[in-house]
Amino acid sequence: MNIIRYKPFNNLLSWNVDGILDSFFDDDFFSTAGKYPRVDVKEEDAHYVLEADLPGMTEKDLDVKVEGNLLTLSSAKTEEKKEKKNGYIVQERRSTAFSRSFVLPKNVDREKIVAKFKNGLLTMTLPKVPEAEPKKIEVKPE
Repeated sequence: MNIIRYKPFNNLLSWNVDGILDSFFDDDFFSTAGKYPRVDVKEEDAHYVLEADLPGMTEKDLDVKVEGNLLTLSSAKTEEKKEKKNGYIVQERRSTAFSRSFVLPKNVDREKIVAKFKNGLLTMTLPKVPEAEPKKIEVKPE
């Protein structure tokens, strides 16, 4: 005997209302894939590491800047292709753009951020400011 999920709205005007509602709450519905690059951020002892997947791009296509406590990755790229074959003229344009911002923690040394790009992967190292160690002050008799 098989257990079948009961879907009372399947026959209502041939709409799958249940499926529409389910897809609304899926991860893919709100996914930024294709609109924004996927970014991983991890914290290590002395720094943070940010990795952004940017396939098909080069370091010249990227604009990385820090303004105050905001780190912004952005790109605007336009490709144009012209082709003539058998009397037809084909002209295609493709434009891609994104901008993604991150609020930096207060302990990031903004002057020492390093960005490297290799094989479609942007790796940024955001060093932490060394924490001030408490200083013991010796009290001397007068």
